[in-house]
Amino acid sequence: MPKPLLLAATSLLPAFLLAATTPADPISPQRLSADVRTLASDAFEGRAPGTAGEAKTIDWLVAQFKAMGLEPGGPDGQWTQPVPLIRTQLGAGQMRVAATPLRQGQEIYVSTVRPVDRVAIADAPMVFVGYGVDAADRGWNDFKGVDLKGKVAVFLVNDPDFEAKPGEDAAGKFGDRRMTYYGRWTYKFEEAARQGAIAALIVHDTPGAGYGWATVTAPAGENYDIVRSDPASRVLLQGWLEGTAATRLFQAAGLDLAQQRVAARRADFRPVELKGQRFTADIPVRVERAESRNVLARWPGKAHGDEVVMFGAHWDAYGRGAPDAEGRTIRPGANDDALGTAGVLELARAFAKGPKLDRSLVFALWTGEERGLLGSETYAVHPVYPVAKTVANLTLDILQTAGPARDVMLVGDGQNDLEDRLRTAAAAQGRTVTPEALPERGLFYRADHFSLARRGVPTLLLMAISGAPDLVQGGRPAGQAWLDGYMRCYHQTCDAWDAKWDLTGAAADVALFHRIARDLGTSRAWPEWRAGSEFKAIRNQSRQP
Repeated sequence: MPKPLLLAATSLLPAFLLAATTPADPISPQRLSADVRTLASDAFEGRAPGTAGEAKTIDWLVAQFKAMGLEPGGPDGQWTQPVPLIRTQLGAGQMRVAATPLRQGQEIYVSTVRPVDRVAIADAPMVFVGYGVDAADRGWNDFKGVDLKGKVAVFLVNDPDFEAKPGEDAAGKFGDRRMTYYGRWTYKFEEAARQGAIAALIVHDTPGAGYGWATVTAPAGENYDIVRSDPASRVLLQGWLEGTAATRLFQAAGLDLAQQRVAARRADFRPVELKGQRFTADIPVRVERAESRNVLARWPGKAHGDEVVMFGAHWDAYGRGAPDAEGRTIRPGANDDALGTAGVLELARAFAKGPKLDRSLVFALWTGEERGLLGSETYAVHPVYPVAKTVANLTLDILQTAGPARDVMLVGDGQNDLEDRLRTAAAAQGRTVTPEALPERGLFYRADHFSLARRGVPTLLLMAISGAPDLVQGGRPAGQAWLDGYMRCYHQTCDAWDAKWDLTGAAADVALFHRIARDLGTSRAWPEWRAGSEFKAIRNQSRQP
């Protein structure tokens, strides 16, 4: 960031916030900007896993850690951890329901994670399964034993209580407006496979999904998965139905989608076949096997080196896609998540300049987040450092670029006592903590920390799109304007580095993690999940001697 811009921004700060942005602060807005400018440049080709852009990215990241004097943090003393993947790309094909054609990216968006050379589905019955939840712990089962083998399961997005009214059966069953994992599209595709469906389609609506149709279609028919011993454990075809197209589909079957949404909120809901609406697809698939890599660096502890505090961000973005209106094909992922990656690099630089802590610090840069948290999931299945000895995971995924803020956004409020440490660190900067504004979007389940959380590791996620920041210049209305503007570029070619960014606020957010990790690294404290958290029992079990 140009120095005059930084000075102009900081000169407008009130005195109580100057401490968060002075040159003495360990996190540099200028270095954040410079690292993002590099990672989001055309030379890195959008940082897609398994491409030449990955090779350049890995080499550059490892070089940064080496220059800082850190140790390799991967298995067998390596800088990287292998992440075997399959990459699929749908070709030009045909899809239809009955005699009505469906256009990829228009009425429907689909992909596959099966290593097949062709998706061939002929006249498969379509069955509406409501929200598609089978949750004994919540007393809810949308399937009622209906056989879905060889059929296309059609889901609603989010949880059964997302739109529930007081007195309806679903009200309060799934945390009210706060999304549970049952509301995530990943769960729905997994459940469709468990129920024997050949394909799974989710009806898109922006409030329920938390993002628009352009975000759904951004991968352009491409998908990734880890290499599985049983590929048939995944549906052959998965994706989304555009909302208006879904309404027409239900009408053709003699059903009213709005009425079916209400019916799906009742405990006695049963799957409904879309009569006369049989699904056919004939699409070629290009399958490539690739070995992507996580990057891991370590700053060893001096007294309890077997205990680790882990930082995380994902280095991958969406690579190349269809040309936009200006002919650009590279989706550079400047904020998502080159900026988070730059934050982890800055944390590593800051700690490497100081004395070693009692506990070790691990700096993890994951692959495959945009394809379903694949890099962090691979690590969680094959951890380099035992989860029982992992004190906490602190994840950066999208930071705001509009200057200093009076608050910091928290995703997953009420999960664990790392949140108390965040409030203490924020207070030291003269700031407050604001819980996410839209918990129904399920952001807690959409970043790499979740792979560690579901294994019991206490986690903390900073993600600026969880709500409008209270900016020093302009307050929350200005923060909302920034958020709205960024979301138009989410996963698009315009998520690009900009010299006009003001990263003083982002640097202050990263500095919060520096303080939290420093305190954890010099103490014997073990953060805990709060009573009622779904992860508390897992942690208790993993910590057993």
